Amino acid sequence: MFSKDFLWGGATAANQIEGAYLEDGKGLSTADILPGKIRFKYLFEPQKMMEEKFSYYPSHKAIDHYHHYKEDIALMAEMGFTCYRLSISWPRIFPTGIEELPNEAGLKFYDDLFDECIKHGIQPLVTLSHFEMPLYLTEEFNGWIDKKCISLFEKYAKTVFERYKNKVKYWLTFNEVNSVTKLPFHSGGTIVPKGENVDQYGYQILHNQAVASSLAVKACHEIIPDAQIGCMVQYSPVYSYSCHPEDVWNSMLLERNRETFALELFVKGEYPYYANRLFKDLDIQLKTTEDELQILKENPVDFISFSYYMSLAWARDDFIGEITQGNQMSGIKNPYLKSTEWGWQIDPKGLRIALNKLYDTYRKPLFVVENGIGVKEELEECSVEDDYRIDYLKQHLLQIDEAMKDGVPVMGYTMWSPMDIVSNSTGEMSKRYGLIYVDVDNDGKGTFKRYRKKSFYWYKQVIESKGDVLK
Repeated sequence: MFSKDFLWGGATAANQIEGAYLEDGKGLSTADILPGKIRFKYLFEPQKMMEEKFSYYPSHKAIDHYHHYKEDIALMAEMGFTCYRLSISWPRIFPTGIEELPNEAGLKFYDDLFDECIKHGIQPLVTLSHFEMPLYLTEEFNGWIDKKCISLFEKYAKTVFERYKNKVKYWLTFNEVNSVTKLPFHSGGTIVPKGENVDQYGYQILHNQAVASSLAVKACHEIIPDAQIGCMVQYSPVYSYSCHPEDVWNSMLLERNRETFALELFVKGEYPYYANRLFKDLDIQLKTTEDELQILKENPVDFISFSYYMSLAWARDDFIGEITQGNQMSGIKNPYLKSTEWGWQIDPKGLRIALNKLYDTYRKPLFVVENGIGVKEELEECSVEDDYRIDYLKQHLLQIDEAMKDGVPVMGYTMWSPMDIVSNSTGEMSKRYGLIYVDVDNDGKGTFKRYRKKSFYWYKQVIESKGDVLK
């Protein structure tokens, strides 16, 4: 059952919540050039996105958390949060990424934000890089494909560790780091030249980020000895569509190569036994050094965190079936599951499966740092009757409880997200995940007022009872 030390809360990302995209010395980030509803198409054509001007950029205003953070933290405290997962915007601290000295105004903002959390008894869980980096590093070095980013990230990490060592005891390095092999711009600020091997770029970026993460782990342990630092992956267990051996094999390959490959680097500190064949099949030649491989080996993470929104089904190469959409990946539609209006299949039992599989393989404490449902909603009489969200969260929390009864050590649960924020996958505000409704539309228009949904009061009861009301 949920222990007294279990961390309850919610999760956000700087570029989806803060706004104030150029205030107080902040530099442009890669997220600041992402458009709204059409963004996913442009993630595969980032050069066009760099060159075009769009009518509205969601991250520029977001929900203006930068000026509402005290109100927002107070609402989280009202629900009883003991943990708030957030990210630091790297270009708030180093506007271009190459400055010798950090931006004091940016550092002070997070000082004030963390102080507000601590005042309310909320532990910050801080992601160093959540789908954004200084845009200058893309323009000058083409992002993480250049190893110069390793030392620049290490400098940034050491700066915030030193600054916040008395305030933050839980850290994550890169958000959904395994996504970079297929989304090199979104996750790595890198534009793959037309006609070149995307896999070559993706796995090289993953290597570079793994080395940078290991250096951050080393620095964190030295600067904040009582802190814990983990990695973060997007994880959807992949089911075989049938018992056909080719379905079983292909589903295993998809999960292994696209989802857990990164964990081998971050947790075990070495490349998996199947890497040579994978790289040969994908025509990849990685640039690594003995020093880098030693850094990986000596500095594994303390825990694994992951996002869970859905499971996937997969089959043999010549299988023809209906495709369903996902967070970073698509799969074959599972006839046993219901779907959200965006096509994401709802599978609470898959979370118990995920927790058991990850712990069985890696034997590290686990932290569910993203889980939620996006729905189009309308405010009625200053609230939203979101019983569907209550049921979604309840069913997933019950499966976490079952996993802990199985013997899996789960550190906490930060649902996505405490309030409505800009959707990462679509750039919309209309895809609402929050327990708190924020009056902003897809074009950034609205009063920015916050309203408690029905789920707000339900989650408060869950936390107060330490999960007992779920039974």
